[in-house]
Amino acid sequence: MAEDKLPTRAEDFAEWYNKLVLKSDLADYAPVRGCMVVKPYGWTLWENMQAGLDRRFKETGHVNAAFPMLIPMSFFEKEKEHVEGFAPELAVVTHGGGQKLEEPLVVRPTSETIVGYMYSKWIKSYRDLPVLINQWGSVLRWELRTKLFLRTAEFYWQEGHTAHATAEEAQEETFRMLDVYADFCINDAAIPVIKGVKTESEKFAGAMMSTTIEAMMQDKRALQSGTSHYFGENFAKAFDIQFLDQTNTLQYCHTTSWGFSTRVIGAIIMTHGDDQGLVMPPKLAPIQAVIVPIYKNDAEKSKVMEVADKVFFELKAAGIRTKMDDREEVTPGFKFNDWELRGVPVRIEIGPRDVEKGSVALARRDVPGREGKSFVPQAGLASTVSGLLSEIHSSMLKRASEFRDANIHDPRTYDELKEVVANGWAFSWWCGNATCEARVKEDTKATIRCIPLEGQPDGKGRCIVCGDEADKKVIFGRAY
Repeated sequence: MAEDKLPTRAEDFAEWYNKLVLKSDLADYAPVRGCMVVKPYGWTLWENMQAGLDRRFKETGHVNAAFPMLIPMSFFEKEKEHVEGFAPELAVVTHGGGQKLEEPLVVRPTSETIVGYMYSKWIKSYRDLPVLINQWGSVLRWELRTKLFLRTAEFYWQEGHTAHATAEEAQEETFRMLDVYADFCINDAAIPVIKGVKTESEKFAGAMMSTTIEAMMQDKRALQSGTSHYFGENFAKAFDIQFLDQTNTLQYCHTTSWGFSTRVIGAIIMTHGDDQGLVMPPKLAPIQAVIVPIYKNDAEKSKVMEVADKVFFELKAAGIRTKMDDREEVTPGFKFNDWELRGVPVRIEIGPRDVEKGSVALARRDVPGREGKSFVPQAGLASTVSGLLSEIHSSMLKRASEFRDANIHDPRTYDELKEVVANGWAFSWWCGNATCEARVKEDTKATIRCIPLEGQPDGKGRCIVCGDEADKKVIFGRAY
């Protein structure tokens, strides 16, 4: 295999992923271990993801703010479970301005503590509630094993933090934001996800309940793609977030947090990519359509470029993110491969014959080869391309959903479970006992990804591990 050649997914899925991130210009390794540089193509993808999420957040009444990167160490010691959960991952600043600091500062791994401190200053009355704040930024967790986008020391994300008067309101918020994440993944990223609740051993440090969306990658591993947490009064008590209710009684707030990060770029790559490269979901693709003019001499160039320019401006005017590839130092074949690698949903080829016929050739990225190619009239091309982009999204979502569903099994015995999770997910009865959960993890490296909120069977069954009565089925799978 050539040094820079992309391996197939069947040969080496992990190496296919690593090389594809680099070769498609999404990101590169930073000089600090475990960190990444997100390149313009990758950042544009993230900006499009931000836009889709930010719109949804604002539609549900949330506003954006910014909290500091540096947090006093003492803040992390106020919430016992939280500090225990994050202690191994903290990066700590001990010196500033050439002098030792009076108190060490933590580079934020998440912002519950600083947000809790500020909310205790801002919230005094029931009239101040609810507080619905989101922030966009980066956090730092000292990860031992890193992988571009999926698990890096510093990563980019949004984190929502809300405060409410009652448990019911806060829990409603927790599930509302989980629904927002699922809606984004399905309707923008074409990634089918399963919504569920985490078990006690898998929940976020300091949370009373953690919810999650789980997606299946093409290697049949699970990727946790967004989480939403209900904290009860835990952080409110730690940071004294209290308010006077309508009877003038002092109450603690109920708080939530929820986060979605650049790891979902990894999910897009591993859900949709193929052996030629990326396959970008049309709604998020940095470039939705690329125009490749084809000509052999100046006379052909003049005629072809006149049509190509007209098509370019027509698509741009229709709001389609369009790129004109007028490079002359490379061949059309090179361009085709280059844009396939980058996953551009639609390629528009225009040559002298197309000019004469008043047509263009359309190649859709999600259907490689001749099957994905068609010839359409130049007239009304913007409408044709818009329709094709919608069709591509539906096709990608259908393919990913069918793949996932075909690889979720219902084993009858514990031995069958062990076989299933080696190469897929198991949807099995679980008694709720942490001992059974730990046994599966020890025997198979699979964990309970979630207790699905939808699709639970009626009645009761028997735990796949111990045989005791069980009233819920869970997803077991190996995860990133």
